[in-house]
Amino acid sequence: MPVSGKDLMDLMKNLRTLVTTALVITLSSLGVSAASGADGVAANCTGASRAGAPAARAAAAPVTVWLAGDSTMANPGAARCPVGWGSQFDALFNSDVTVKNHAVGGRSIQTWLYEGNVSSTKGSDGECRLTSTTYSSRWQAMLNASTGMKAGDYLFIQFGINDSSSTCPRHVGPARYQQLMTMMAQAALARGAHPVLLTPVAAITCSGGTATKNRGFVAQTFAAGSATGAPVIDLQSLSVSRYNTLRFCPNNGDYGSGPVGAFFCNDHTHFETHGAQQVAGLVAGDVRRQGLPLAAYLR
Repeated sequence: MPVSGKDLMDLMKNLRTLVTTALVITLSSLGVSAASGADGVAANCTGASRAGAPAARAAAAPVTVWLAGDSTMANPGAARCPVGWGSQFDALFNSDVTVKNHAVGGRSIQTWLYEGNVSSTKGSDGECRLTSTTYSSRWQAMLNASTGMKAGDYLFIQFGINDSSSTCPRHVGPARYQQLMTMMAQAALARGAHPVLLTPVAAITCSGGTATKNRGFVAQTFAAGSATGAPVIDLQSLSVSRYNTLRFCPNNGDYGSGPVGAFFCNDHTHFETHGAQQVAGLVAGDVRRQGLPLAAYLR
């Protein structure tokens, strides 16, 4: 039967309506699915975030900071003075850090390592002869696999004051000093610990109105740091800068009174408690400045 023009127009209109309705239904369905997918992703992310939250909130792993050095670092004896800065270091950290101070007065790096086995005579190389290569009990204790340095611990090493002696057993030459400091740093690394090397802290000496540097073995300390990747704290420079900030110079030779006397013992080398606290703060400040992971434990 022939189709009129009006009927054809009505048919086309109905077809457009059907197509439009189908598209709306399809798009709506896709929109719901997309939204559901987005909600699922959001839920998964939230779940992951919640799962990770306990780990983020977990307490930091306990860390031991081991100290090896001389009297400027050592714990005090019965006398009021000297007080080594290492004895004041623990107070700068939270309770997750334990400081074990094995610094001993009067020791060079070699006599600290080989206590009792360094002779009073020099060999042909100009170094004090070793009668035995057996390590001191303090170093053996730090190397002990069960109770000594462990992964994540720190070893701070600061010598270079007694080492400058021209006579044995304290004398240590520059090359030997670098060798021994490198060896100590490598031993820490082998146990997963982090060595930190320090140049020797300065005594107070003045050139007119300016405090001046007076310690050696600086280049050797930095060289040992470069050889092992260990960070170096230039405590000599930091301490001299602090002396100048505190205007300790000029000085008339009186090291027992005033601001200088409150900082130093009467020998202008060792520290009163106040001075030890100041130097410990310099070390901690450089730990923070260098961004060492240990800085996270500082108060």
